Amino acid sequence: MAQSRVDQLTDDQVQQFFDRAQRSGLTESQIEQMAISQGYSQIDIVKMRERLAKLQSSGGAKRSSGGANSKNFDGIDTTKTGVRKQLGKLSIKDESPVKEDAGKSIVFGASLFKNPAQIFEPNLQIATPKGYQLGPGDELNVVIYGNSQETFKLKVSPEGTVQINNLAPVFVSGLSIEDARERITARLRREYSGLGVSGSYAQITLGNIRSIKVTVTGEATRPGTYTVSSFASVFNALYLAGGPSENGSYRQITVVRDNKVVRTVDLYDFLLRADEKDNIRLRDQDVIRIADYGDRVEFVGQVKRPAIYEIKPTETLKTLLGFAGGFTDKAYRFGITLRRNTEKELRLANVTQAEFADFVPQAGDRYTVGSIISRYENRVQITGAVYRPGEYAIEAGTKTVKELIAQAEGLREDAFRARGIIFRQRDDLENEQVAFDVAQLMGGQADDIPLKRLDSVSIKSVKELRERYTVGISGAVNEPSDTLEYASNMSVADLIIMAGGFSDAASPSKIEISRRIRSGSTVGENQKAQIIELGISADLKLSPQDASYVLQPFDIVYVRTTPRYEVQRQVTALGEVKYPGSYTIETKAERISNLIARAGSPTEEAYLHGARFLRKGQSVGIDIASIITNPTQPANLLLESGDTLLVPKKSETVKLVGGLLNPNSVAFEPTYKFQDYIARAGGYTDNARRSKAFITYANGLTDRTRKFLFFNINPKVEPGSTIFVPFKISDGSGLTTGEKISIFSTLTTLLIVTASLLRK
Repeated sequence: MAQSRVDQLTDDQVQQFFDRAQRSGLTESQIEQMAISQGYSQIDIVKMRERLAKLQSSGGAKRSSGGANSKNFDGIDTTKTGVRKQLGKLSIKDESPVKEDAGKSIVFGASLFKNPAQIFEPNLQIATPKGYQLGPGDELNVVIYGNSQETFKLKVSPEGTVQINNLAPVFVSGLSIEDARERITARLRREYSGLGVSGSYAQITLGNIRSIKVTVTGEATRPGTYTVSSFASVFNALYLAGGPSENGSYRQITVVRDNKVVRTVDLYDFLLRADEKDNIRLRDQDVIRIADYGDRVEFVGQVKRPAIYEIKPTETLKTLLGFAGGFTDKAYRFGITLRRNTEKELRLANVTQAEFADFVPQAGDRYTVGSIISRYENRVQITGAVYRPGEYAIEAGTKTVKELIAQAEGLREDAFRARGIIFRQRDDLENEQVAFDVAQLMGGQADDIPLKRLDSVSIKSVKELRERYTVGISGAVNEPSDTLEYASNMSVADLIIMAGGFSDAASPSKIEISRRIRSGSTVGENQKAQIIELGISADLKLSPQDASYVLQPFDIVYVRTTPRYEVQRQVTALGEVKYPGSYTIETKAERISNLIARAGSPTEEAYLHGARFLRKGQSVGIDIASIITNPTQPANLLLESGDTLLVPKKSETVKLVGGLLNPNSVAFEPTYKFQDYIARAGGYTDNARRSKAFITYANGLTDRTRKFLFFNINPKVEPGSTIFVPFKISDGSGLTTGEKISIFSTLTTLLIVTASLLRK
């Protein structure tokens, strides 16, 4: 089938049509007729509606503010004032899905006409329907083949005739396609004498179909006259009109033809059973009337389709329940609650299941289907030391505790047989417990106990009634743990294997067991634990004597480390030494001087006064140069794992920070003193604490300014040093020292004068 002209339009062109048509004063039918006169078919018009609906759902059609003399894409003048009501019918603006308001049911069937994804349009790609009557506007395709070959496209004229070449017109209006084929073939034989006899044949089919007008009246969402395809049916027209309105009937829709009702449509037949017997094909000038709705009732609660339904006088509650799809799985089926309107007020009633088939609903009824209660009428439970714990029904063979245990395939070997408990709910809903002797009950020495609904039988295992048995192992094993599961007859060797075996540092000959003291133990009164010492070979073999020691619950095994075993400890020498890198501490007596010697002594570029010694990432203030000169001094520390010696190159700068006018770094001058460097930084600021100035040397050591009588003695400056001048701590007054002395003197004078006056 050839591509529709509307399919060839872009979204912008469709949008342009919408904007200009909205400013038009033409009615919908006038716009359609003008489009048809320009060569657009009824299929094009239907597709245009679909395109407009999609554009609106994806963002809304925009309003245009174009000029007044514009023409739309097909050349139709749309310069008149807009009539939005007719355009609304064309674009089907209101076709949004029906959403149920909170607490409000929807009318059953409304979603059929409110879903924009559902398009009811005639199928134009089927064979011509049997009984289809031709009319003005239909087009016939005539193909002559065989000895003679010719093709004709015959359009039925307004007078109802078609004409082939110079032959007399053939009247076909009102005929079926079969009858029209016979007439046209008979007329063609006048020009093709051997047609159908001596090798020439004619094929006559329906080509383009005509448009017809139908009117939808009554309680329709968009009543009016619609131009539709001659293949259109009742459902096609109802969809274009938006279906019944809020007050429209879904069960009383009549098709009027020549002032006679030819069919009454009940949409429930289609909605519930997909029965299209009432979906007849429309003819030109047919009228579809949607009546006011009849009696309506509402179904809510546990039904599959809660909604508002329209009922007929002969239908019962059972029929209505079928409309709602029946009960859900959780529905309370014994009865339905009815709320009925009376002349003055509301009335409640309960309709039992036995009354469903004969109960006749009335207008305004509201039926509520509740949920089943979340409780069991015959359930009992058993938990604990049985082979199949779970839920069971009270029935023949499971009416007593003994029968319930048998149903659960009996007691496990670890069951605690001295006591079981039944948890029971009394008639007043209070809880109670019933204890029983499990061993006597199972042995027949005690009477069996009848079960009641909702009973829960609990039989504990021996393990559940004691502390969890564990053992622990620590020391020189690969996977030490304090909470390994205890097992009977567990030996020390078994526990060592569970802990991953001995580590490299283990001393198998030195193993201790720490054991709890229990009642009955023959130990001293003040003894807190029992210690057992064992020896074991590296291949985990105990001596015959030690093999007799079997572990007990909560034992802790300690595997000692070999006395002289030690993991290698490393230190590092970096910077200006001949052999920088990591070194292993060989003896416990190694010191910093030994590390310097092993690293090959400092290079010629090394600045020993700036060397630093780091321990655990922190700088330790030590003069490395003095250590090299005198290794016996206390500053020559013993080495520890992770120690680092940093020997830098000689620095040629001095850094000045703090209460200075121009804090910076300056070149080191051997002849400069402390105050010379202060001068290089512009001198002190007003709030500098000169007497508290100090210097930090490159090796991390610090020296401060000292005071002798009225003089400040400043420390010596070396390469790589940093001079710090602290700031004075402000008291918040913002006054200088001179201002504070002046104020104090004034206050003192005032106090003396005041005292003199008081004495006089």
